[in-house]
Amino acid sequence: MDPHLLRTYVTVARLASFSGAARQLGYTQSAVSQHIAALEQDLGSPLLTRRPVAPTPAGERLLEHAGPLLLRLDAARADVVRLASAPSHGLTLAVSPTSLGPAALAALPPAGVTLRVLGRDHVVAAVAEGAADLGLVDGLAAPSDPLRLPDVAPLTTRGVGEEPVSVLLPAAHPLARRSGLRLGDLVDARWLDAPDAGLPLPQLRAAAGGHGFRAALRYDGCDVRLLTALAAAGHGLTLLPRSAAAGVPGAVAVPVVEPRVVHRVEIVHAAAPPGGAGRALLEALATRA
Repeated sequence: MDPHLLRTYVTVARLASFSGAARQLGYTQSAVSQHIAALEQDLGSPLLTRRPVAPTPAGERLLEHAGPLLLRLDAARADVVRLASAPSHGLTLAVSPTSLGPAALAALPPAGVTLRVLGRDHVVAAVAEGAADLGLVDGLAAPSDPLRLPDVAPLTTRGVGEEPVSVLLPAAHPLARRSGLRLGDLVDARWLDAPDAGLPLPQLRAAAGGHGFRAALRYDGCDVRLLTALAAAGHGLTLLPRSAAAGVPGAVAVPVVEPRVVHRVEIVHAAAPPGGAGRALLEALATRA
């Protein structure tokens, strides 16, 4: 399939508009229609209904493949450009909100760094596409186990830190005086669903047997301080690395004692190691780990 046609199709399906896709892509509306017709002819199946504009069942199936395909193409382009271009003097580092702990902060170069705070999956995509030189991503894992990251490109990952995790509860919560908590005892509690700011609920479910952990409130954001304020105000529990959960006003951080899980941080880069400031940061984090 021609990737240009595929990108046009994804844009039309996302915007539900031929004219809107034309404006965004810089084509005429006639050209967009021709792209869709050519793709439908190539695949031998209608992909979109016209009024309203919506994917057909075949179009829905194509959308499932299109995102990873286009991302992989962008990653390939970025990888080649990265090798061919001269090394830059600065460093763009993409990080998930709770991955930039004390050790990583201490290892940052004194100048020339651009930090981009993104959701976990977006960190990996930013490195694959060349929008970031390095990425720091985190998650819940058994001690020394690697994280399960999306397979979007031939990237290299390396563990650079692990620390215990704690449940953040309001100070008046009945469990706040416990010395430790088991995740299995909290499956029916009210939780904050904050997939980018806290440790995602699906990871908690996986660690505790695959069920429970219903969301009382959804937070789509990257501000960890706001997430901890929501927990302290009683809107739901959240699981955080020990360093992020400590010292929150009005809240108590209780360690998780079962199962044995940790907050793990990994650094992500292209198959070819970065040079300059990126290499220095890699070496500093590896030494501290």
